[in-house]
Amino acid sequence: MSLGALIAKSRTDARLSIEDLAKITNIPSTLLRDMENDNFKKCGGETYARGHLRNIAAKLGVDERIFLDLFEVEVTAPTKPIRELLNENNVTMPYQEPKRISWKVLAVGSAAALVLFAGASIFFSNIDTGNEPEIIATSSATPTNSASPETTRTSTVTGSAGVNVEIVASRANSWLYATNEDGKVLFSGQVRKGLSKNFIQPQQVNLRVGNAGGVDILVNGKNVGSIGANGEVVNLTYNAD
Repeated sequence: MSLGALIAKSRTDARLSIEDLAKITNIPSTLLRDMENDNFKKCGGETYARGHLRNIAAKLGVDERIFLDLFEVEVTAPTKPIRELLNENNVTMPYQEPKRISWKVLAVGSAAALVLFAGASIFFSNIDTGNEPEIIATSSATPTNSASPETTRTSTVTGSAGVNVEIVASRANSWLYATNEDGKVLFSGQVRKGLSKNFIQPQQVNLRVGNAGGVDILVNGKNVGSIGANGEVVNLTYNAD
């Protein structure tokens, strides 16, 4: 369901006409009709559009973050890092650059992480992979009160040719923020369904994926499997050591 359709459904669920909503929000009914038709060009800019969405959400009893998240995914093409957009809408805790996870930390990790590590080691040790990468992944999720939980994963890719990461929006649109080991921004914006982005770096690729359930990720040509659920915000780091 698009953002405009969700606004219209929330209004009808509240048993309000467009004119009723216009009176209690002080937003012209013509502009409300445009917004329900997914036309936000007449809002006066992204800042005013977000303000209208917060106003509408408050009057309809809807969590404003639902409207704002859809606005970022469907309407805007971010020109600033995803971390700033998330902090602006209070979706996540303040962003911290991914750090490499030491073996000491892994040693005291969860039982699930240990099982995953052992299974991956056994599987790859029995295959003559040649240049196939070995991916060792650990994950930890920090629950928040937002609509989009955030997960951080760090992976190590063993190989002599650096790291090649491809993000494919196979099932849905997603926004993406990518940097290298020096913090240089490789990409910041939306990846629409059916399209992909590819990053080749000698040492490291850091990713923040805004709709983990909608994308697939290939590392050195190998699909790493599911990285999260629909609407989940996931941080990923792939190192070539």
